Amino acid sequence: MKIDKSMQSVTTVSVNDGKRRTDVIANPSASQENNVHFSPNVAKLHNINGSSATDTIVDTARVQEIKQAISEGNFKINPEAIADRLLETVKELIQSKKDNV
Repeated sequence: MKIDKSMQSVTTVSVNDGKRRTDVIANPSASQENNVHFSPNVAKLHNINGSSATDTIVDTARVQEIKQAISEGNFKINPEAIADRLLETVKELIQSKKDNV
């Protein structure tokens, strides 16, 4: 996983930024004039967070089936299916990276 270098370094923050923030806190009427604007990504995160509460991530019944098959020695590994799904995952990651650029 690469580290995203798009964030501003602490050393590049100007001293005036801190002064402006304290001015807003010292003057409450000025803070009422400021508006907060969220990026469209906030709505996406909110939807993901809300849907994960209702959707189960793990199919526990399927996990139990696989555990039992492994313990009985009946679990068969299909390398072609594993390779296909791995390639699908890589393609999705590449596409999501392109979409974010």
